[in-house]
Amino acid sequence: MPSLPPSVRRALLAAVLPLLSLSPLGCASQQGAARDEAALASEPAPARKPAWGLVLHGGAGVISRENLTPEREAEVRAKLAEALQAGHAILAQGGTSLDAVTAAVRILEDSPLFNAGKGAVFNHDGQNELDAAIMDGRTLGAGSIAGVHHVKNPIALARRVMEQSPHVMMVGEGAEAFAKTQGIELVPPEYFRTEERWQQLQKALEKEKASAPSSRSTGTHWDGKFGTVGAVALDQAGNLAAGTSTGGMTNKRYGRVGDAPIIGAGTYANARCGVSATGHGEYFIRYTVARDICARLEYLELPLQEAAHSVVMDVLVKAGGEGGVVAMDAQGNVAMPFNSPGMYRGYVGADGTPHVAIFKE
Repeated sequence: MPSLPPSVRRALLAAVLPLLSLSPLGCASQQGAARDEAALASEPAPARKPAWGLVLHGGAGVISRENLTPEREAEVRAKLAEALQAGHAILAQGGTSLDAVTAAVRILEDSPLFNAGKGAVFNHDGQNELDAAIMDGRTLGAGSIAGVHHVKNPIALARRVMEQSPHVMMVGEGAEAFAKTQGIELVPPEYFRTEERWQQLQKALEKEKASAPSSRSTGTHWDGKFGTVGAVALDQAGNLAAGTSTGGMTNKRYGRVGDAPIIGAGTYANARCGVSATGHGEYFIRYTVARDICARLEYLELPLQEAAHSVVMDVLVKAGGEGGVVAMDAQGNVAMPFNSPGMYRGYVGADGTPHVAIFKE
């Protein structure tokens, strides 16, 4: 196949690759939700691609029907749909992909259902440490913040870093000092505390006590649960943007920072591709997952679905990394591969109908 012209190669690849399709969101019943799951997992994509839209995730990890109650599942699906609709409302009015991504991520940050903003997990010292990043595919402008404790909506601060400073990344107290100059809303630590996240920390601490001394000393016990939210949008002008926000890892120590705020690892966008990732961040950093997916479009001229699938399902799996991504290209194609048991995910196109899924089929 390498000897074939690129156009022929792309056509052959497109013919044999399983493509993603989307069916209407089944909010009314479990049967409707099952139809969504089946469509997002297995059916071929429609021939006509949307001119613009938004794709998002709410985290990946050990998510199964057995450990997710019907009530919790309904809440998650409703919040994902709300975030999709918020982004769509902006895009439908001719708004920018940056505004759509910011709006969608803020809604997920304000919900205790996801590990970002209000629902952030606790570190080893019983604090909430927040990270976020955003990137403009049109200009390659990027903003990132890490290790903040009082910023209500980290995605908003990351965007201010991109637009109102000469820097790409700010951390800790310095980032919060900059937030004050920008009028970003700050909240007391109590805002982020939820009983569910506190109990998760207590269980992690108990596991740590029972684990090997090396794990106790570094705080590296890994429980297979990932929490991040993120979105990628394509606006009517053809511009892509990506954003990601997270509370990090339960029981993390030493100011650990994962992939979400690292441009090229957990967040990336250029003129051809946008990616937001969720998973075991150390692997996503080492393998520059978000940038790798977009580079495969640029250098190998691969379709988005093949590029995303090869990185998540081949490169990461061989390395031992778990998680997934949501991605969109400049033609409105969508990819949402994940190698973990589940990933909160969804998509909305120009028609305004949100499509949401959680499980693997």
